[in-house]
Amino acid sequence: MNKRIKGLIVVSVLVTLVAVSMLIGCAAKSTATTDSNSTDVKSKPTIKVGSKDFTESLILGELYSLALEKSGYKVERKFNLGSAVVHTSLVNGDIDFYPEYTGTALLSILKEKPMFDSKKVYNEVSAKYKEKFNLIWLNASLANDGQGLVISKKAADKYSIHTITDLQKNAGKIRFASQGQFDERADGLQALQKTYGNFNFKSEKIYDNGLKYDVIHNDKADLAVAYTTEGQLSKSEFVVLIDDKHVWPPYNIAPVINGDILKANPEIKDILNNVTSKIDNKTIIKLNAQVDIDKKEYTQVAKDFFNTELAK
Repeated sequence: MNKRIKGLIVVSVLVTLVAVSMLIGCAAKSTATTDSNSTDVKSKPTIKVGSKDFTESLILGELYSLALEKSGYKVERKFNLGSAVVHTSLVNGDIDFYPEYTGTALLSILKEKPMFDSKKVYNEVSAKYKEKFNLIWLNASLANDGQGLVISKKAADKYSIHTITDLQKNAGKIRFASQGQFDERADGLQALQKTYGNFNFKSEKIYDNGLKYDVIHNDKADLAVAYTTEGQLSKSEFVVLIDDKHVWPPYNIAPVINGDILKANPEIKDILNNVTSKIDNKTIIKLNAQVDIDKKEYTQVAKDFFNTELAK
């Protein structure tokens, strides 16, 4: 074999080796890119979502969890926490966030005096939580799960009672289904009387809280104490009176989240705020009713609502 042919063979072999090397390099780069993308997905932490131990909080906790999962986060659900321990669980890092109420934060956690303007209450608890606990309040919902008075629509129409002022003027015509403790609490009947004047009801009997709607439905009473987002309020036979002189502070719902978690994962803010924006009194009453009246599982109720209103 002459030198020229040998040279051509050597060059051919070298070209082949270079080509193979380039292919291997490209494959390695592609693998590295895939691994990098995979690492990005895995880098999202597991978020520990808490809730309190009643229907509304369970539904909200599940809705927030579904939204996070849809955005690629893993979620550890730590639901059914007692109201007395849920805040401590957040401060201690046992959970990363949970849905809370502005009025609860103001009065029960911060131990401050009542305030009655929704925006002022939110600003106050937001500032103090960040300062004291490094906890961040995200956007508050329009839903206000506060204390209120529920009256039968029949009585409301008959006596033109739409506000608590109207009720006070017509108290002598109204049968009150009390729960005992309400009469004695400083933020109960005492607060009403201090603001609106005396309520000299036609009659007043004590009933278990769980029976109040049955009592009104069966025409044994006209009026009872209620929370303003209870599922039974989805029925047209019940009307919540307007607290026109603002005896009770607002209890707007909002997620409260660990500041470090939010700083490391800022997109969580928009994810949770999007859920909150869909929650008002009418909506949460309807969702609560599906669980408490229709006896559906809260997980299914949350999933159905999420798929209809949020998974778009």
